Amino acid sequence: MKLNTIKPAKGAKTARFRVARGIGSGMGKTAGRGHKGQRARKGGRGKVGFEGGQMPIQRRLPKRGFNSAIARATAEINLSDLNKMKATEIDLVALKAENVIRHDMLSVKLVKSGKLERAVTLKGIGATKGAREAVAAAGGTISE
Repeated sequence: MKLNTIKPAKGAKTARFRVARGIGSGMGKTAGRGHKGQRARKGGRGKVGFEGGQMPIQRRLPKRGFNSAIARATAEINLSDLNKMKATEIDLVALKAENVIRHDMLSVKLVKSGKLERAVTLKGIGATKGAREAVAAAGGTISE
Protein backbone atom coordinates (compact mmCIF):
# COMPACT_ATOMS: atom_id res chain seq x y z
CA MET A 1 0.00 0.00 0.00
CA LYS A 2 1.22 3.48 -0.85
CA LEU A 3 -0.07 6.80 0.42
CA ASN A 4 -0.79 8.02 -3.10
CA THR A 5 -3.11 5.03 -3.76
CA ILE A 6 -5.32 5.38 -0.68
CA LYS A 7 -8.94 6.22 -1.51
CA PRO A 8 -12.14 6.29 0.53
CA ALA A 9 -14.56 3.38 0.13
CA LYS A 10 -16.94 3.43 -2.83
CA GLY A 11 -19.99 5.54 -1.95
CA ALA A 12 -18.38 7.04 1.18
CA LYS A 13 -17.97 10.43 -0.44
CA THR A 14 -21.02 12.01 -2.05
CA ALA A 15 -21.13 15.22 -4.05
CA ARG A 16 -22.34 18.40 -2.33
CA PHE A 17 -26.01 19.09 -3.02
CA ARG A 18 -26.29 22.21 -5.20
CA VAL A 19 -29.64 23.84 -4.36
CA ALA A 20 -31.32 26.58 -6.40
CA ARG A 21 -29.46 25.69 -9.62
CA GLY A 22 -32.35 25.18 -11.99
CA ILE A 23 -35.21 22.78 -12.59
CA GLY A 24 -32.93 19.92 -13.66
CA SER A 25 -31.20 19.75 -10.28
CA GLY A 26 -34.41 18.68 -8.52
CA MET A 27 -33.87 21.49 -6.03
CA GLY A 28 -34.67 24.47 -8.19
CA LYS A 29 -37.39 27.13 -7.81
CA THR A 30 -38.02 27.25 -4.04
CA ALA A 31 -34.68 25.54 -3.22
CA GLY A 32 -36.18 23.33 -0.51
CA ARG A 33 -37.69 26.27 1.40
CA GLY A 34 -41.30 25.52 0.55
CA HIS A 35 -43.82 28.23 -0.40
CA LYS A 36 -44.10 31.59 1.35
CA GLY A 37 -43.86 32.04 5.10
CA GLN A 38 -41.13 33.49 7.29
CA ARG A 39 -38.63 30.71 6.69
CA ALA A 40 -39.02 30.95 2.92
CA ARG A 41 -37.71 34.51 3.02
CA LYS A 42 -34.20 35.85 3.19
CA GLY A 43 -33.05 36.18 6.81
CA GLY A 44 -36.31 34.64 8.03
CA ARG A 45 -35.13 32.57 10.94
CA GLY A 46 -35.63 34.89 13.90
CA LYS A 47 -33.55 35.33 17.01
CA VAL A 48 -31.36 32.48 18.27
CA GLY A 49 -32.99 30.95 21.35
CA PHE A 50 -36.33 32.67 20.79
CA GLU A 51 -39.24 30.37 21.64
CA GLY A 52 -42.19 32.42 20.47
CA GLY A 53 -42.47 34.47 23.63
CA GLN A 54 -42.17 31.50 26.00
CA MET A 55 -39.38 31.93 28.55
CA PRO A 56 -36.31 30.51 26.73
CA ILE A 57 -34.53 27.46 28.13
CA GLN A 58 -31.32 29.41 28.81
CA ARG A 59 -33.34 31.67 31.12
CA ARG A 60 -35.48 28.92 32.67
CA LEU A 61 -32.54 26.85 33.86
CA PRO A 62 -30.57 27.80 37.00
CA LYS A 63 -27.26 29.50 36.31
CA ARG A 64 -25.35 27.67 39.03
CA GLY A 65 -25.64 24.48 37.01
CA PHE A 66 -26.76 21.03 37.98
CA ASN A 67 -24.11 20.21 40.56
CA SER A 68 -25.61 18.70 43.68
CA ALA A 69 -24.79 20.75 46.78
CA ILE A 70 -25.12 17.56 48.85
CA ALA A 71 -22.61 15.68 46.70
CA ARG A 72 -20.08 18.51 47.06
CA ALA A 73 -20.27 18.35 50.86
CA THR A 74 -19.97 14.53 50.99
CA ALA A 75 -16.54 12.91 51.16
CA GLU A 76 -15.81 9.43 49.88
CA ILE A 77 -13.40 7.20 51.80
CA ASN A 78 -11.99 3.76 51.03
CA LEU A 79 -11.58 0.73 53.28
CA SER A 80 -7.82 1.15 52.95
CA ASP A 81 -8.15 4.67 54.49
CA LEU A 82 -9.56 3.10 57.66
CA ASN A 83 -6.47 0.86 58.01
CA LYS A 84 -4.21 3.92 58.21
CA MET A 85 -6.20 5.47 61.08
CA LYS A 86 -5.23 5.00 64.73
CA ALA A 87 -8.77 5.27 66.16
CA THR A 88 -11.05 2.25 66.39
CA GLU A 89 -14.23 4.33 66.85
CA ILE A 90 -14.50 6.31 63.65
CA ASP A 91 -16.88 9.20 63.04
CA LEU A 92 -16.83 12.48 61.12
CA VAL A 93 -14.75 14.26 63.78
CA ALA A 94 -12.15 11.47 63.93
CA LEU A 95 -11.76 11.48 60.13
CA LYS A 96 -11.20 15.26 60.12
CA ALA A 97 -8.76 15.04 63.05
CA GLU A 98 -6.56 12.53 61.20
CA ASN A 99 -6.80 14.48 57.91
CA VAL A 100 -8.47 11.63 56.02
CA ILE A 101 -11.16 14.06 54.76
CA ARG A 102 -11.25 17.83 54.30
CA HIS A 103 -12.50 19.96 57.18
CA ASP A 104 -15.39 21.46 55.15
CA MET A 105 -17.07 18.10 54.53
CA LEU A 106 -20.47 17.60 56.17
CA SER A 107 -20.97 13.87 55.57
CA VAL A 108 -18.96 10.78 54.62
CA LYS A 109 -19.62 7.61 52.63
CA LEU A 110 -17.48 4.48 52.82
CA VAL A 111 -16.91 2.59 49.56
CA LYS A 112 -15.51 -0.90 49.01
CA SER A 113 -12.05 -0.14 47.69
CA GLY A 114 -8.96 -1.70 49.20
CA LYS A 115 -8.93 -4.14 52.10
CA LEU A 116 -9.89 -3.70 55.76
CA GLU A 117 -7.62 -5.67 58.08
CA ARG A 118 -8.90 -4.65 61.52
CA ALA A 119 -12.17 -4.30 63.40
CA VAL A 120 -13.56 -0.75 63.51
CA THR A 121 -16.76 0.86 64.75
CA LEU A 122 -18.28 3.41 62.37
CA LYS A 123 -20.70 6.01 63.72
CA GLY A 124 -22.71 8.40 61.54
CA ILE A 125 -20.98 7.27 58.35
CA GLY A 126 -22.81 5.98 55.29
CA ALA A 127 -21.54 2.89 53.53
CA THR A 128 -22.20 0.97 50.34
CA LYS A 129 -23.48 -2.61 50.47
CA GLY A 130 -20.05 -4.05 49.66
CA ALA A 131 -18.35 -1.84 52.26
CA ARG A 132 -20.83 -2.97 54.94
CA GLU A 133 -20.02 -6.61 54.19
CA ALA A 134 -16.27 -5.92 54.31
CA VAL A 135 -16.55 -4.16 57.72
CA ALA A 136 -18.64 -7.03 59.09
CA ALA A 137 -16.16 -9.59 57.73
CA ALA A 138 -13.32 -7.79 59.54
CA GLY A 139 -15.32 -7.95 62.80
CA GLY A 140 -16.43 -4.32 62.83
CA THR A 141 -19.82 -2.63 63.18
CA ILE A 142 -21.67 0.28 61.55
CA SER A 143 -24.19 2.39 63.44
CA GLU A 144 -25.90 5.33 61.75
